Order: sequence, then C-alpha cells, then structure tokens
Amino acid sequence: MPSPNIISAHVESLAAWLPSWAAIIAILIAAIGIAAVGRRFLERAIQVTAAKRDVLWGALAIQLKGPARHAITILALAVAASFAPLDEPTAAVVRHILLLAAIGLIGWATYIVIHIWTGFYLRRFEMDADANLLARKHITQTRILARVANTLVVTIAIATALMTFEEVRQYGISLLASAGAAGLVAGLALQPLLKNIFAGIQLAITQPIRIGDALLVEGEWGNVEEITSTYVVLRIWDWRRLILPLSYFIEKPFQNWTREGAALIGTVLLYLDYSAPIAAIRQRVQEIAMKSPLWDGQVIGVQMTECNTSTVEIRILLSAATAGDAFDLRCEIREKLIAYLQERCPRALPHVRTEISRNHTESLGGSRNSHP
Repeated sequence: MPSPNIISAHVESLAAWLPSWAAIIAILIAAIGIAAVGRRFLERAIQVTAAKRDVLWGALAIQLKGPARHAITILALAVAASFAPLDEPTAAVVRHILLLAAIGLIGWATYIVIHIWTGFYLRRFEMDADANLLARKHITQTRILARVANTLVVTIAIATALMTFEEVRQYGISLLASAGAAGLVAGLALQPLLKNIFAGIQLAITQPIRIGDALLVEGEWGNVEEITSTYVVLRIWDWRRLILPLSYFIEKPFQNWTREGAALIGTVLLYLDYSAPIAAIRQRVQEIAMKSPLWDGQVIGVQMTECNTSTVEIRILLSAATAGDAFDLRCEIREKLIAYLQERCPRALPHVRTEISRNHTESLGGSRNSHP
C-alpha cells in the first residue's frame, strides 16, 4: 500500500491543479459565449449589409459569413488564451494552433472573393450570342487567371503554415541555400506541372485559343470546351473529347478557325464533264444560297479552278456565321446541286467517253468474217 506521504503529496497536487483548470474552463466557456453573441450580431449585420448593398457586395457579405464567424471564434479564443493561467509550453501550442487557423481562414476568404468576383464579372458576357468573340475572350482569360490565382492562394497558404514550424522553416531555408541533389530532383519532378502553369498564364495573356474556339488539332476538328490550369478539353464533332496539355498550344502548330471571328468560308469542289453549263450552275448556286438560312450573305463564288483529260473542277465558295453553319451549308449546296444536275443536265456529270475509229471497226469486222 502507498505510504501516507505519497497520498498527501497527490492530494496537494490535485488541490493545486483544480483551481487553475477551473479558471481555464471558466475563461473558455466565457470566450465561447462571447463568440456566440458576436456571431449573432455579425449575422444580423450581414443581413442588413446584403439588403442595402448591390448584388455583388451582398453576395460577398453572404459568402464570407462562414469565415467571419470562425474569425470571431478564433479572436475570442486568442483573448481567452492570453488571460488563462497556462504554462508557457501549453500557451505556445495554443497560439500556434490559432495562428494556423487564422492562415487557413485568410486563404478561404481569398478563395471566396476570387470565386464571387469571377462569377459576377462573367455574367456580363453571353456565350449563346452569335457574335460571341468578345465573350469567349474574356471568359477564357478570366477563368485561366482565376485558376492560377486559386493555385497561388493555396500554395501561399500552405507555405505560410509550414513556415510557422521552426524545423520545417530551417529545412526549407537550408534546402534552397544548398541547391543540392534533392532540390534538383524536386525541380525535375515538378517541371511538367510548372510548365503547364506558366503555359496557362501565357495562354491567358496572348490567347491563341479561347473557350468555344473551333480548332483543328492532331487531325481532329472540335470546339474548346474547357481550359483548366493544366490541360485543355477539345469537344470533337462526334462528341468525343480530346485532352491536351496547355503546353501543347505553346509549342506545336494548330489551326484556329475562329481566332478573329466566328465566320468562315466553306469550299465545295465538284468534278464535272466538259459539257457542264457553268453559267447555269452559278445561277443555281446563288438561288440555293439566297434561300438557305445558313448563308450569311457575305461571300459567294463559282469558278472553274482545274481541268484534266476527263473532267473540270468547279470550286464553290460560300461564307457562314460559324464553323458548324459552314459545314452544313457545304453539305446543302453539294446535295441540291447534284440533284439539279441529275434532273436538268445529266450529261454534265462525269462519264467516260469511248470513240471507235472506222479502221478499227473494219478490222473488227474482217476478223469476225475470218472465223468459220
């Protein structure tokens, strides 16, 4: 059995321990109560602000309500920790935890501000409009820069949190100062990621591609559906998706059919007989184009561009408002013009001519008479 001296020592330590922890618990409960009251006042102030301000500031006030409520709690706990009878190691741990929470809240609030501002800025532009070049330009630029900004916010927040630890801060400083093999390996490992991040910034500034652009890449035609911080999603005409890294559009050539405008000139090539009535074909093409809603009324032309021993090449040019309209217009012209030639000028379609000379006929007849 324990001796009476040991029991009395435990009782004395427990008696000394109870008042300090009772004071700590009381201060903590008071801080939580003050924080709850402060949150109620904050919610009321946010409601009043959202009602009086415009839509943007109202949305910011509502979306920032969560970080603000946690900020009040952190502030109340920080004040309580300064008054609580804590020993120095425990107080240092509490202050460190509150500092990390404050860094996370600042990063969270910054992320919300970027998201709200991006959404309200892009509301001014309509992608469904016919002339949407300006909208595609601003949407592409804003989304890429917003993703880059969010990446920087997360990176800075994590780096700042790690720098609060003495061991990690010293290790990072020594690693950067030495620039040894570990730093070289890390740089090589992050090269693809950093390469695409910088390519995204360059794409946002120079804008060789935009959201909705019609591209011809790797032999595939489609529209830019999404531009992320590392890759581009191309929606192929048959609904497949072609995924390409951002660096591809900086390093390799590709065709952008809607770089300065959505309008395109479509080409239809017909190979007809030498007897084809070019004037009648030109008039028929004009009639088809005038009745088609796909033609934008800008460009139309019919020319004989080539000829060989059996056919002539007729090139038809027509413009349309978009790449999709240009493709459909080409198909319409091709179908209706072939039907017109089959009905009105069937001899204009390609056919093979055969000419038999008189001497060849006589020789064939003589050869037949020579047989029994």
